[in-house]
Amino acid sequence: MKNIIIASTSTLHGSPYLEYLLDDLNVFLDGIDTILFIPYARPGGISHDDYAEHAKKAFSKIDKSLTSIHTFDHPKVAVKKAKAIFVGGGNTFVLLNELHKNDLIETIKEAVISGTPYLGTSAGSNICGLTIRTTNDMPIVYPKNLNALGLVPFNINPHYLDPDPNTAHMGESRETRIQEFHKFNTPPVIGLREGSWLEVHENSIVLKGTLTARIFEYNKMPYEIDPNTDLGVLK
Repeated sequence: MKNIIIASTSTLHGSPYLEYLLDDLNVFLDGIDTILFIPYARPGGISHDDYAEHAKKAFSKIDKSLTSIHTFDHPKVAVKKAKAIFVGGGNTFVLLNELHKNDLIETIKEAVISGTPYLGTSAGSNICGLTIRTTNDMPIVYPKNLNALGLVPFNINPHYLDPDPNTAHMGESRETRIQEFHKFNTPPVIGLREGSWLEVHENSIVLKGTLTARIFEYNKMPYEIDPNTDLGVLK
């Protein structure tokens, strides 16, 4: 049975890393004492060691320990033995590229489908979708392909921002970019605003947090869904 938290972000403005999610993570990880961390997305180019230390501090607040996959000689074995998996944010292309290099895509997918709890934030959430074609990141490296884990039947756009009618910015909005995506692709896209997350329990996919999410479906007008809406029927 899949047990997944797909969060838009790891950090809300003005609060410590993962702080807004810790109460829910304590419940989500009940009975689990050690999490396998995948730091491959390297936000800002941070080292794997430094990123792991940053994540360890957050999980220590709920009495959970963390080991990083980059310290293992055999990453696939680490995933197979993991009690829970956390994939942090950063650059989605860098993350996916490293997952391909280490031949971990199918291994992670099989582990999560078999019931290993999975937490993703930002880039780690992007890879839960069908592809990473709706990420906000620059393709600073190019992975083998853009296919992702496919743990949910849609694509995800974390950090979703609404168009600002008062801005002087003349570039495309997130909504425009997603609509461009639908000129060439048909999967739905979920725009997750900061502080929102999806809780996945097998076929149930429920929006959590206090904000609505923006839903984009092929050949349909975008629309909003309220917190606690189940997206399990979205195809």
